[in-house]
Amino acid sequence: MAGMAQEEGSSSVTSSPLQFFPWMPLSPGTGSPYPWLRELKSEDRGLCLIHLLLACANHVAAGSIENANIGLEQISHLASPDGDTMQRIAAYFTAGLADRILKGWPGLHKALNPKQASLISEEILVQRLFFELFTFLKLSYVITNQAIIEAMEGEKMVHIIDLNSFEPAQWINLLQTLSARPEGPPHLRITGIHEQKEVLDQMALRLTEEAEKLDIPFQFNPIVSKLENLDLENLRVKTGEALAVSSVLQLHTLLAMDDEMHRRNSPSGYQNPNSNHFQRLKINQNRRTLGDWLEKDVVSPDSALSPLSLAASPKMGSFLNALRSLSPKLMVITEQESSHNGFNLMERVTEALIFYAALFDCLESTVSRASLERHKVEKMLFGEEIKNIIACEGTDRKERHEKLEKWILRLELSGFGIVPLSYHGRLQANRFLQSYGYDGYKIKEENGCLVICWQDRPLFSVSAWRFRRYD
Repeated sequence: MAGMAQEEGSSSVTSSPLQFFPWMPLSPGTGSPYPWLRELKSEDRGLCLIHLLLACANHVAAGSIENANIGLEQISHLASPDGDTMQRIAAYFTAGLADRILKGWPGLHKALNPKQASLISEEILVQRLFFELFTFLKLSYVITNQAIIEAMEGEKMVHIIDLNSFEPAQWINLLQTLSARPEGPPHLRITGIHEQKEVLDQMALRLTEEAEKLDIPFQFNPIVSKLENLDLENLRVKTGEALAVSSVLQLHTLLAMDDEMHRRNSPSGYQNPNSNHFQRLKINQNRRTLGDWLEKDVVSPDSALSPLSLAASPKMGSFLNALRSLSPKLMVITEQESSHNGFNLMERVTEALIFYAALFDCLESTVSRASLERHKVEKMLFGEEIKNIIACEGTDRKERHEKLEKWILRLELSGFGIVPLSYHGRLQANRFLQSYGYDGYKIKEENGCLVICWQDRPLFSVSAWRFRRYD
């Protein structure tokens, strides 16, 4: 089975991850073959789940279905989508690993996963819930808007291209700020891009109402399209307009097209450059807490260095070159600060564990476990992203998040120069956090960009760019 072929360089670990818990002997019993698993304290259970998940992922990568199946069964006695942080994470990671195994039998996989028309209302709801339950996008919007305000000072005609136009709150805030401009508001045109017409209709309605209330000359230009299919001719940039581009959690989706081209043209490019990755993930036995284990110096995959070479990204390169040809005065990009675009499954699993553990921990600290909204976000958004990262390859794998250092190199190669985000922008974001009492969120400066963290874990980056002609 092609889907379960052993990854080059992956470790075929055959010993059970339960070896890490030698003080807990296996004993038969009714129901669960490992009754002591249910008696573990939360901390030990979390560590046990991490070991089990990594071992199971390693078996999946190695094509060892029997051992992977044993691992999935062991995890099932501990994981729960309604439990604590690690139990919830484990439930969605095992679903992703199981889905990857099932793809080895395409007929069985299709029978168990029939294609269903996704409800647009549900997709919109879960995106809105992410905006409401977390502060990451709110901070991104504050920082982005401040950068646009500063760049557009004195401009009479402003055109903003929104590559992921779904949340009117961002531009309502911008309209309100522009209305207070000493020289008066500019003529503002927003081109909104989204796959769903209903989302754009709602955006147009809300923004037009706000602009009329504030007496700002305004036009909304909707474009129904996926980003990869976008025809830049439809953006209709006019002479005399000062152009800004806003991309929130969108650019990484283009990397799937480049990955597929690379796969077809250079199969050898998919040889895993790392050897015995699982062995390098062995855990210091003195670290006993989930938080200790997830510290970055313990797990440091090499995926930041192993994905597609920046020079071999024709789709991304052509898209960025097309944007550059529009001569934007400013482009602001928000992306996930994690490496989920590696060739190697183990790298993606370990990076995803770190990233989503922080997101789940954030919800655990701020939202009740019984919350239906929390469950929807975890299952319909994070669960689907985790499954995509683990189970999918080629153009099907859309969640190809990369870290800021990669985006900086890629954008500089495409002719953009970084615009350091101002102290005032960071001040605005910190004031926003303080005024609403959002504890746990932090903002750090990195190479002139801002990184939004939960506690000390960087999760999202915001960077500003300018076509070098403006430098």
